[in-house]
Amino acid sequence: MQRRSFLKRAGLGAVASGAAISAPAFAQDMPSVSWRLASGFPKALDLRIDTGERFCKYVSEATAGKFNIRHFLEGEVVAAPDVMDAVSTKKVECGHVSSRAYYAKNPVFCFDAAVPFGLNARQMNAWMSEGEGLRLTRELFKPEKIINFPLGNTGAQMGGWFVKEIKRPGDLKDLKMQVGGLAGMVLERMGVAPQQPAPGGLAEAFEKNGLQAVAGAGAYDDEKLGLNKVAKYYYAPGWWAGGEQLSLYVNEEAWNALPKHYQALLEAAAQAAHAAATARYDARNPAALAQLAANGAQIRAFPRSIMDVAFETTQQVYKDLGAKDPRFQAMHDSYMGFRDSEMPWFRLTESAYGQYLGVALSGRI
Repeated sequence: MQRRSFLKRAGLGAVASGAAISAPAFAQDMPSVSWRLASGFPKALDLRIDTGERFCKYVSEATAGKFNIRHFLEGEVVAAPDVMDAVSTKKVECGHVSSRAYYAKNPVFCFDAAVPFGLNARQMNAWMSEGEGLRLTRELFKPEKIINFPLGNTGAQMGGWFVKEIKRPGDLKDLKMQVGGLAGMVLERMGVAPQQPAPGGLAEAFEKNGLQAVAGAGAYDDEKLGLNKVAKYYYAPGWWAGGEQLSLYVNEEAWNALPKHYQALLEAAAQAAHAAATARYDARNPAALAQLAANGAQIRAFPRSIMDVAFETTQQVYKDLGAKDPRFQAMHDSYMGFRDSEMPWFRLTESAYGQYLGVALSGRI
């Protein structure tokens, strides 16, 4: 109820502007607007779907149904790879995606979502709202005629599912792994043979096509996707996604046509749904991990030797991409500069606190 009250104040308070308004004038400032939102996520990823639906619900409730955004699942009006183009051309007014999906278009888009050895969820929020993140990503999306808003963050992800144990860097050589984006680029240089999503499904790819590993997300999402059914060794951490930010794409023309108080409301609704998404992942991942372990998942940590090679390989990938594209270099420098400035504080407080509790509670839970 408090969130709804806040959203109503955010959206409707702008109408009053500090002065009394007659009922007819108030009605005029509440025009009927109908939008469509195309999701880039499959139905199985229900927390991501729920985030988009919550956003639509908040907007509708705060305007008594005057501003209605209809939520469409992936593939109902637009296939996941086409969401950016659909919003850009105003086939739909808005979309909900992970910008990592557009790595092939330009790797720089990944900075709007997650990159190897990048920011965690809290740091990403800080970079976007208090650092240069929102300004730089807005500039990035401007040629696409898109205005972006954070709309959910999964938190730190897992490293994936493997049919065999990974004990040393050499174990990755020629490993057939379904992985894409910057993670795929780094892992390929480490000897992995990246594979594209299998048309016949994961189970068939493992059984008939020799697939040996698949990149994970978090425990809750992985359980929903049934990844534990195709491989048993479950590795952490997902060093390519310290916190994957999901994004709301809004067509620039559609945005500019909105009254200012509707714009304020949309932004407030996105912020509320964004925060709720991370809270829901944090609440559900522990139980999902326990269930996966109970069902036979063998939980492992990547050896330090593999993490070190991954880190050094990542730095070379960034150097090479930056040399080819000044936009990538500028985004990288801002993003990683912010990460480096954050780490002394997080290491002193958050990390040390978590490490101590992990040891102190190890015999009790």
